[in-house]
Amino acid sequence: MSNRFELLPGLRVIVNQVVYDPSLSAPEDRPHPFVYFITIANGSDQAVMIFGRKWIVRDLEDRVEVYEGHGVVGQLPRIEPGEEFKYHSYHVVRSESRATGAFFGTTDSGSRVCVQVPEFVMNPPAEW
Repeated sequence: MSNRFELLPGLRVIVNQVVYDPSLSAPEDRPHPFVYFITIANGSDQAVMIFGRKWIVRDLEDRVEVYEGHGVVGQLPRIEPGEEFKYHSYHVVRSESRATGAFFGTTDSGSRVCVQVPEFVMNPPAEW
């Protein structure tokens, strides 16, 4: 089996909403929490199990935080053709930042696939 990940036509990620939420806990050096709502939509003809993710968050000063992990919010979702997996999570940032990333999975036939997360902006309110 190859270590390469292929794009699977029809598998896509939708960033539904990004919301500033100061009620969430955040470290002093990154005091701005943003909740993001994501849909992974499987418009392909193959079932996909998502087993990993990678996020890249870059601020205006070009500081980069990379987050990698197993599953999605503690799950290994299996998404059948025509189905969606929806979830929300959050990032904490120092200042205005942009996030992008990818999800990694396998099809029932054993193909390793990936799908990119469209870039989104997290811009703290001016009063902060």
